[in-house]
Amino acid sequence: MQVTAELSLYPLQDDYLPIIQAFIDSLQGREGITVVTNAMSTQLCGEARVVFDLVREALEDSERRWGRQVLVCKFIPRELEIAG
Repeated sequence: MQVTAELSLYPLQDDYLPIIQAFIDSLQGREGITVVTNAMSTQLCGEARVVFDLVREALEDSERRWGRQVLVCKFIPRELEIAG
């Protein structure tokens, strides 16, 4: 199954931009996953299992490195056209 996901990360600290950028960087470069970022969120599209694993890994790493944060996710169970 293909999914499209929209993610928004909200670090619970003042210096949040480097944390958000590191999270976005950790999502990029996975074969078979399209990643598009804009001013409000990051969208991913690809095979469901790969997308879910990637989001889980990125969140676990970000929490380990930076501490408390909130990740808001929307998942649509199909491939949507996402453009930057």
